[in-house]
Amino acid sequence: MDGEAAIALAAIRDRIGSARHRFGGPPAAVELVAVSKTFGEDAIAPFLQAGQRLFGENRVQEAKDKWPGLRERYPDIELHLIGPLQTNKAREAVALFDVIETLDRDKLAGVLASEMDRAGRSLPCFVQVNIGGEPQKAGIAPEDAVDFVRRCRSEHRLNVVGLMCIPPDGVPAGPYFAQLAMLGRRAGVEHLSMGMSGDFEVAIAMGATHVRVGSALFGHRPRLATPNL
Repeated sequence: MDGEAAIALAAIRDRIGSARHRFGGPPAAVELVAVSKTFGEDAIAPFLQAGQRLFGENRVQEAKDKWPGLRERYPDIELHLIGPLQTNKAREAVALFDVIETLDRDKLAGVLASEMDRAGRSLPCFVQVNIGGEPQKAGIAPEDAVDFVRRCRSEHRLNVVGLMCIPPDGVPAGPYFAQLAMLGRRAGVEHLSMGMSGDFEVAIAMGATHVRVGSALFGHRPRLATPNL
């Protein structure tokens, strides 16, 4: 598995580099967020050994169960929360994660600000935008995103550094990525987290600074029976 992980990681990094070269222009760099949700320590360890340090998790409890031990061995890990966050899990999220990518409502902004003050931490945050206006997905409405970023910064004093989105399934993702990039410019943020295993090269063409890749690295994802936390 160690060799397979290194090969998969190198292949994705090569595709990221090729996309940046092919499309040119900003961003100057693209960060690979290895989406390790539902995979255990044994599956993650080979990627750490191959040099990957940036990972994304969907669930607070799942991450809490498996990452503290890995951090002891690899203290330079950067862990992103990329799944919906309930306010009653904010304290644990602030303690465990290094970046929150799913800030999507005023109540959560206030709770995160309070928990960061309590913990003496100032985590970078991305605002999640429901770029396709889908009722089943989390995220702030596109038309409200710029004002929401402003409120998070001015009223809650949060360090909002970027926008994040998941475009609708079954349709070309490019227009949605382009819209997020436009919103990012209007909001004055530096980073865009967009693009997954099937469309990250398109996202890079539209200005992604972070791409979230899971199945193309880890393979088929096991199912978990636990609720989304």
